[in-house]
Amino acid sequence: MLRTILFTLLGPMLWGTTYAVFTETLPVSHPLLTGAMRALPAGLILLALNPRIPPLEALKRHAAIGLTNIAIFFALLFVAASRMPGGLAATLGAIQPLVVILVSGWLIGRAPHPVQIAAGIAGVLGVGLLVLSPDAHPDPIGVAAAIGGTLSMAAGTLLIDRWGRMGTPLETTTWQLILGGAMLLPVALIVEGLPPAPGLTEALGYGWLMLLGTAFAYYVWIRGIGRLGPSTVYLALASPVVATAIGAVALSEWFSFWQWIGMALVIGATAVGVSIRRA
Repeated sequence: MLRTILFTLLGPMLWGTTYAVFTETLPVSHPLLTGAMRALPAGLILLALNPRIPPLEALKRHAAIGLTNIAIFFALLFVAASRMPGGLAATLGAIQPLVVILVSGWLIGRAPHPVQIAAGIAGVLGVGLLVLSPDAHPDPIGVAAAIGGTLSMAAGTLLIDRWGRMGTPLETTTWQLILGGAMLLPVALIVEGLPPAPGLTEALGYGWLMLLGTAFAYYVWIRGIGRLGPSTVYLALASPVVATAIGAVALSEWFSFWQWIGMALVIGATAVGVSIRRA
């Protein structure tokens, strides 16, 4: 189990690079297109590794996962990242473990363990201490996008847990990325149009997001959900930790006392939340 947890943790750690890559290398004026370009090519690359088309019934379920976990989530994620500091978006996204555990408990008709709820609250507080700054100014559209994206990914996580065994983790990853990206791409082109021609910096940014931040990261994440269940979502708290560490290194700054407290809360919440698995 520990090996599975550590392998799954690689996914959120790679996601933690998303804000920096997006804001520093990619066209911030085209968040929807960035989301589509993150998903669709990654899915096609994985399809080349496993060229198999699943049955129609499985494709319908992959499409539902792709809509919630990829199309809607990626669109709202990059809209939020383009309109407000990544730390504020990460704090709002930290409510995801609470949402998943509460909704999962409702679906199976059993109240979630109180320790899981406490871990979820501690995770939100820890992320807030770690990444929020006093001069962060919430943008209403950005806040709504961050919360909406969190709810959408929470729904996708529950669908993967419910339907994830209809195929291999690679197959589930492949088709949710392809179908989700295909849904988002025409919307992005209609709303935003084409971005400026990409240069070397943009190509490297897209390459990182597609290969490591999406294709590999989502594969290990979906594999983890299939083995660990909904409690896997607590591992997502590692994403803002990595994002904050990247920012600290870039600015040559050391963590403050309260940031260390926040990191301790996040690590503790993650360890406790993942250790309590459903019956």
